[in-house]
Amino acid sequence: MAFSAGADSTALLLAAHAQWGERVLALHVHHGLQAAADAFEATARATCARHGIALVSQRVNAHGAAGQSPEDAARQARYRALAALAQASGASWVLLGQHLDDQAETVLLALSRGAGLPGLAAMPDAFSREGVHFGRPWLGIASADLRAWLQRQGEHYVDDPSNQDTRFTRSRIRHQLAPAWAGAFEGYREALSRTAGHAAQAQRLLDELATADLASIGHPPTLAALQGLSRDRQANALRHWLRSDEGVAASAAQLDELLDQIDACRTRGHRIHIKVANGFVVRAQDRLAYTPSV
Repeated sequence: MAFSAGADSTALLLAAHAQWGERVLALHVHHGLQAAADAFEATARATCARHGIALVSQRVNAHGAAGQSPEDAARQARYRALAALAQASGASWVLLGQHLDDQAETVLLALSRGAGLPGLAAMPDAFSREGVHFGRPWLGIASADLRAWLQRQGEHYVDDPSNQDTRFTRSRIRHQLAPAWAGAFEGYREALSRTAGHAAQAQRLLDELATADLASIGHPPTLAALQGLSRDRQANALRHWLRSDEGVAASAAQLDELLDQIDACRTRGHRIHIKVANGFVVRAQDRLAYTPSV
């Protein structure tokens, strides 16, 4: 399981060890982004030694590319490292310590960005990446309850200083927006978690519809068949095609422009060339195609 030595992952590590004993392996990722990272690793090793839990650690370069947020870069590096460590250790599942507060913050973050259903669905309780299964068993449990349990056990953990740094969007939500919601709406975390569940269910239904539509209009879709769908179903099918076949997502503005071009495409000479992510959606004879930038 992923073990940062913070409160949430410490509680999960101890619970997993109580349940599965020696089958549990702690996976620690050293991001190297702050001076406290060495102390995190030292605490992780001390905790595992005290409880007789095996630990493996890996250092990663979590610095993002130009234009990439530090949080996203660190998250992507962490998941790659966890998947690699799990595969090297023969583990098929990695447990993650995200909890109810994290889920509520993710929904608030999605709302602030004008996200669609995939964003509002927030974090799933299970997913797969690079051949490894990831699970989040704490999504229904509040952070305060986990910390209170650790205090009763007399268990030591570390607090990441970056969690207090309001330069990061999620930290601003945690320290400025979340307390306001809590003061105005009792039980807002559970309510936002339910919203995430409703959004995830709706997205699954849209994915089923898109799969059925793409089965009839083609992968990639033919223009004439695509034009036979309503604009909303065209948008849903195009999002699904780009995400599932090409691994990219169009912005709202890009998708609107693409839908306008598809509607106007009534002659053989009509050209379609719309930028999406790091490539272009283009017309290739009677159908669409996606061409990544070289």
